[in-house]
Amino acid sequence: MNKYIEAYNSKKVSIEEALSVIRPDDEVITSIGPLEPMEIMSRLHTIRDKVNKIKIWNGLNMGVYDFCSKSEMRDNYELRSWFYSAPTRKAQGVGIASYEPGNLHNIFIRKLQEKSPNIFIGTVAPMDKHGYFRFSLSVVYEKECFEAADIVILEVNPNLPQVHGDTEIHISDVDYIVEIDRPLPELPKTKISEVNKKIGENVASLVNDGDTIQLGIGQIPDAVAMSFMSKKDLGIHTEMISNSIVDLVEAGVITGKKKNINKGKIVGTFALGSKRLYDFMDNNPSIRLMRGSYVNDPYVIAQNDNMVSINTALEVDLTGQVCSESIGSLHFSGTGGQNDFSEGAIHSKNGRSIIALHSTAKKGTISTIRPCLSQGAVVTLSRNNIDYIVTEYGIANLKAKTVKERVDSLISIAHPNFREELEKEAIGLSLK
Repeated sequence: MNKYIEAYNSKKVSIEEALSVIRPDDEVITSIGPLEPMEIMSRLHTIRDKVNKIKIWNGLNMGVYDFCSKSEMRDNYELRSWFYSAPTRKAQGVGIASYEPGNLHNIFIRKLQEKSPNIFIGTVAPMDKHGYFRFSLSVVYEKECFEAADIVILEVNPNLPQVHGDTEIHISDVDYIVEIDRPLPELPKTKISEVNKKIGENVASLVNDGDTIQLGIGQIPDAVAMSFMSKKDLGIHTEMISNSIVDLVEAGVITGKKKNINKGKIVGTFALGSKRLYDFMDNNPSIRLMRGSYVNDPYVIAQNDNMVSINTALEVDLTGQVCSESIGSLHFSGTGGQNDFSEGAIHSKNGRSIIALHSTAKKGTISTIRPCLSQGAVVTLSRNNIDYIVTEYGIANLKAKTVKERVDSLISIAHPNFREELEKEAIGLSLK
């Protein structure tokens, strides 16, 4: 038996033993989304009687857990999230979760400058013969956080792929190991609607052969990707690696030949999709998962010429301000890396920053292009960082345009049912 296996066996514990390490006032950081330590988190409520308002810090929750979904847990747990999902919104509804604003490339570094976590809990692929585990589907902030934590607890899941990049953690840096065997979180492949297809086609008209692409999460980015099938030699430098990237690689669309940095590599900071995606990533030398502090750094992003940032939004005002994370004052998702990539793209040589969205919401009853953002809505992107707004009705070019020109252009891509009203309100607000 080699020394790494001996060390591994000496650190194996049960979930209950791992939980016993947590002290009454600890601050705990967990890995995100696809690497969420779901077995441990599903039993956090069992130590309720021994904790006193411990802080659990994470993002993109995948599971609904008793410790943060039941109002009676409010005095014992506080969930601090940098990006909301449906379970986090539920936790906010019972008074346990709160959003922590920031840009992905530095939110975790800034966090650690204020206070290091007592405990890091993550999920990794099995150890190799050299004593290394891998954070196979996310290094958004996992590396910085385990390096800063006093105690490191890992769930080891044999279903995780082995993914290349800055993903390793050595057995010598681990305090406790919990072996689990559960299916990986998956996002189902979505059917592309006619509206999304049209939006995708409009966005694709702004993308050239050889461009480097960042795609956000959701049905619109998936539709955009499917509209790239006739493109050549696209590169990928993105926050999230998704299902559609596999389709584009297999179609020969993605080669990365024209990238200035990480040439020929698909670069991301986390991945979430189907088993097909995870199988594609397994020991694939063309994939590089790198820290969010690198991938999302606007200065790194801008090093690729022809960088195109493509994201979605909830609403846009007539001057180009974008809200992507709240419905009025009610928090819905998060800034994530949207501002990082928008900033990086506009500083890239021939780069473009694009926001794509449906022209209406709530079954066509409201316009997503509004005279002003809704009361309390968060300004995710400044109007200074957007080149194009795209809906199913066309493309509004905001680059080097006056407010009046922006107003006219944005009204032209609004749903026809709302254009006359938007025109009147724009005049009333002295926007034109």
